[in-house]
Amino acid sequence: MPRVIGIDPGTLTIDICGLDDGQLALDQSLPTRDALRDPAGFVAQLTTAGPVDLIAGPSGYGLPCVAAADLTERDLRLAFLAAAGESGGIAGLRGLVRALADSGLPVVFTPGVIHLASVPEHRKVNRVDMGTADKVCAAALAVQEQSARRRCQPGETAFILLELGGAFTAAVAVQDGRIVDGIGGSSGPIGARAPGAFDGEVAYLAGRVTKSMVFAGGAAAVSGESDVTALATPVSAPQRVARDAYVEGAVKAVLALSASAPNATELIVSGRAAHLPAVREEIGRRIGCVHDLSLQLLSGFARAATQAAQGAALVADGLAGGGHAGLVATLGIREAHGTALDHLYVVSRELAEETLGL
Repeated sequence: MPRVIGIDPGTLTIDICGLDDGQLALDQSLPTRDALRDPAGFVAQLTTAGPVDLIAGPSGYGLPCVAAADLTERDLRLAFLAAAGESGGIAGLRGLVRALADSGLPVVFTPGVIHLASVPEHRKVNRVDMGTADKVCAAALAVQEQSARRRCQPGETAFILLELGGAFTAAVAVQDGRIVDGIGGSSGPIGARAPGAFDGEVAYLAGRVTKSMVFAGGAAAVSGESDVTALATPVSAPQRVARDAYVEGAVKAVLALSASAPNATELIVSGRAAHLPAVREEIGRRIGCVHDLSLQLLSGFARAATQAAQGAALVADGLAGGGHAGLVATLGIREAHGTALDHLYVVSRELAEETLGL
């Protein structure tokens, strides 16, 4: 049976989860800045538990199951949506990905929501970020957990997954075990550190929207507090404004996606802020006023690694022919196709590629 690893490249931490014959074998959470400072050391750490059959690598906005050996510079720019020299976002992540690609390890880069055939074409119009690759992986873990909790097949699951991450807030709709819609962190509600979707007039007033702007101006900027726990216990007026914007934005995203998953009976929450009871319960209370969704915390099976890293390990296991092959088949991971630029009408594909230096 396969030995696999899943990686979640977060803004604050890079998390690693390994499975050996379906059992937890590697469980680590590393500060992102340390991993990016020493890519060779990070790559070496992946092999400390012995040889592996497959690694689901850090995939950014996603690629349709591209093996590291086949990765091109074009793929890198499409996965991270940044031109050469762009310092915004998680600076250095592309260098880490290049190190993984050059390592000879069996790394595969996995799709984002927009690459999935299960998402209808009309929902992709003028969209790029419908949920990054790690959100697809978190959804895989959520499908697995709901299937076990409800004693049903993966193809019978239906829910809204709300990811309250260290920087971004995103949501994914699952119907009949497949992702059918998503609101990505840069196109959705305000996040802990990220601003979410820009008002078109704000983008105009900015003159030029840089990659760094996608990662700043969130609840932390509103409250003046860098610690996400301030969202749970607001004291000052700015903290209360930040908390209300954050919670209400998340609620609106969930309610919007419920239209795409009418059979959903659960709201499953994950991410750093999901572990703050006051935040989680307030979101559940507000949603309960208008929609009958029971609240579930995505628990996972590891202690240190994020839920997205755990989901990435499940995806890697399934792609390698392990016990989660059925889960991967249900989600349609292998059938992912295209690029994040395939559905643009408000700007031309040529302009988008020129922006990326392609």
